[in-house]
Amino acid sequence: MDIFLLQVPGANTTADTLSQVNNAVTTAPATNESLFDILSKGGVLMIPLALLLAVAIYVFIERLLFISKATKSDDNFMSIIRDHIVSGNVSAARSLTKNTNSSVARIIDKGIQRIGKPIDVIERSMENIGRLELYKMEKNIAILSVIGYIAPLFGFLGTIVGMFQLFYGIASSGEYTISTIAGGIYVKMISSAAGLIIGLAAYIGYRILSSQIDKATNKMEVASADFIDVLQEPTR
Repeated sequence: MDIFLLQVPGANTTADTLSQVNNAVTTAPATNESLFDILSKGGVLMIPLALLLAVAIYVFIERLLFISKATKSDDNFMSIIRDHIVSGNVSAARSLTKNTNSSVARIIDKGIQRIGKPIDVIERSMENIGRLELYKMEKNIAILSVIGYIAPLFGFLGTIVGMFQLFYGIASSGEYTISTIAGGIYVKMISSAAGLIIGLAAYIGYRILSSQIDKATNKMEVASADFIDVLQEPTR
């Protein structure tokens, strides 16, 4: 009795591939890499990403401290100013504003200097000081917005350069394995992940500072309205 064996085309190739994957998994060394070791594999574009991260951290902390200092004031500040103005003790009100280091105090100080002028003149003078205070608070926070946009682009560029180098090496040598390709792609994706994380952190920092400036703007507008209202009250 004759026995016929049916050979499926490509079966040997599939078996070889599975064997390679199995060998790669079983023979892969168990490495315990630190975060710095992993990031250092991201390529040369990890250097500008590290610089962008350092700049973002510095700008965020410096601006946060500046805005917090500029908006910090006593809750009773306007009540004391009101009492001094209504009682006619303008010099005491001026002394209080000069000894208080805050944006609201500087706006009120300008208003006190203009007492005796028409109300619209006083308002314009206070608005000018308010715009100057906002300019000081907003200084350099646009850097965070720019980093939020360009950091992911640097990361993608690093991945593209790395992938190009990987496939160019494979095409040149003609030697490749599944583990080599997978390992190469994993390493080249590090720069993309780092760029996205830095960009997201910079954007969150930008939104936090913008929110703080909005609160400061509202605080200055309320203080200016209160001061104008005080000037229109009769003195005691």
